[in-house]
Amino acid sequence: MDEKQLQDKLHFAGEKVPSMKRRSETHDYHGQRFYLITLAVEGRWAVLGHLVGRSDGAVGTTEAARVVLSPLGLAVAKAWSDVSRYYPQVAVIAQQVMPDHFHGILYVREHTAFHLGQVVKGFKLACNKTLRRLVEEAKAEGAVGGEVAMVSPRIRKGPTDAQPATSLAAGTEERTRLLSFAAIPSQPKGKAVLWEQGYNDRILHNYSTLEKWKIYLRDNPRRLAVRREHPDYFRVQFGVTVGTQTYAAIGNRFLLHHPEKEQVQLTRSLTEGEIANEVAGMLGKAMGGVVPVSPAISTGEQAVMRATMDAGLPLIFITPWGFNTFSKPGHQYYEACAEGRLLLLAPWPHENERRPLTRSMCLALNAMAAEIASL
Repeated sequence: MDEKQLQDKLHFAGEKVPSMKRRSETHDYHGQRFYLITLAVEGRWAVLGHLVGRSDGAVGTTEAARVVLSPLGLAVAKAWSDVSRYYPQVAVIAQQVMPDHFHGILYVREHTAFHLGQVVKGFKLACNKTLRRLVEEAKAEGAVGGEVAMVSPRIRKGPTDAQPATSLAAGTEERTRLLSFAAIPSQPKGKAVLWEQGYNDRILHNYSTLEKWKIYLRDNPRRLAVRREHPDYFRVQFGVTVGTQTYAAIGNRFLLHHPEKEQVQLTRSLTEGEIANEVAGMLGKAMGGVVPVSPAISTGEQAVMRATMDAGLPLIFITPWGFNTFSKPGHQYYEACAEGRLLLLAPWPHENERRPLTRSMCLALNAMAAEIASL
């Protein structure tokens, strides 16, 4: 699609709304590239497995956090592994099946005649086919074993010694959950679907980015365990009013009531030596009980806030990028959130495309930091 064709289509597209499932307007999805694909289960139902273990469990032991896959989850994992059988130009790099969503990384080796969306569509169709077969099996088993009550919970915690099941006969609960999922209002009548409409893709531009996301996928069960163990610190709270401003918040809101807070605002003209002095000074105050507050715009502000977090001390960070219902703290913030020493505040609504920070936005963010520190 050339620029003129794009502009012609945009004319009829209407107002753009925030969406995490929109393709890039400038990227060629037929080309060679690494992609991270994310799919969410319809209604976010936890039908692919359940979490066991603890967030602090040693890796490689039975105490480590991991997802025990359901029969449907096992089928999803196999369908992703089989992608290369149907598309030899596409290599499967990694995957992580979670109870209510899926992450997978693909490498398109060469320019192809098909769009990336065709690959994802084939994967989704294979998953739907298995889902419908398992639903029919569950109905047949229910007819033999008697009626089972419908259930509604989306997330459950399984026993720590649970093992992957190989058939629905392994338990009534699995069968009941699957039948309940197939009957939710958003499901098409007679043809259950596993995934929500659309998918999210992230274009991975280099090997360094690829390795970071492979680590992210492997760490997903542990992060889920952290959120389960500390739910209040990871749930997005909308409509949090602080002074004259309303925010969306993630983290420990009790930090707002800390008696000693101080704004971190540093000019961009500071030298490296001056920044080092500011870092040392703020760390000294933070160790004495002061909570720094900042949007971390300048290099010096970023250095102070990063050093404070690395030292295991509390801080309040104001971000210009809004949160949606499913927003989570970035991986670098997880431990700080779990330990209750971080509060993330977003004064503006979520947008998919991050706009460059303007001077007026920076002034507004610094004014918010000053107000919070004064309360």
